[in-house]
Amino acid sequence: MPELRNVVPTNPNKGYRVHDVIEKVVDDGDFFEVQPLWAKNMVTGYGRVGGEVIGIIANQAANMAGCLDIDASDKASRFIRHCDAFNIPIVTFVDVPGYLPGTEQEWGGIIRHGAKLLYAYSEATVPMITVVLRKAYGGAYLGMCSKSLGADMVLAWPQSEIAVMGAEGAANIVFRKEIEKAEDQVAERNKKIEEYREAFANPYVAAERGYVDRVILPEETRREIYLALQGTANKRELRPRRKHGVMPH
Repeated sequence: MPELRNVVPTNPNKGYRVHDVIEKVVDDGDFFEVQPLWAKNMVTGYGRVGGEVIGIIANQAANMAGCLDIDASDKASRFIRHCDAFNIPIVTFVDVPGYLPGTEQEWGGIIRHGAKLLYAYSEATVPMITVVLRKAYGGAYLGMCSKSLGADMVLAWPQSEIAVMGAEGAANIVFRKEIEKAEDQVAERNKKIEEYREAFANPYVAAERGYVDRVILPEETRREIYLALQGTANKRELRPRRKHGVMPH
């Protein structure tokens, strides 16, 4: 699928429809979306890869930049548990700048609702494959089926940025004194942004640290997901017997 190269803008500030990525990955471009009118910043639905049914979760960069909020967390966590109940593998497409800030989210209980998403992923026993398309920042990335939450395979596109925060914001904080002392502050800031991006915010550094399994080209996405599904087809979770966990409410 060479056309995947041109779907996601390299500029992290530009939006796009994640459906355009999903439809080029699933069989025959056939994607059945679930609850499309609610929490539009989070896309959930079903498709097939190599004939096998999969559940798909994706950040919608065209809506609220794909931020996680209360409704998106509730929508995704319920969908994850539904897939897990019926043994449907989960594929997660990540392009998330963080959690939506603001007192409305805090008063509404974003920590409690956000915890549902982490709980659902960590509780699931089905095969879970994650593809980082572009941005993967901070706690929001951890909540989108990171290696730490039990992802069986984490794939990342070459232009993806996996870090605590974006390079522009980080440079303003980490290199503030150097930028203030520079004669040309704009040029110095741009230089520091690139330094931070090269040192921290790229998939190769994440791969060295074990957070990413493979860095792939966009056109290899469908094939790599198929191979990952085949490799995890016999996945078994050996856990102590229990009735159930206690999900955040």
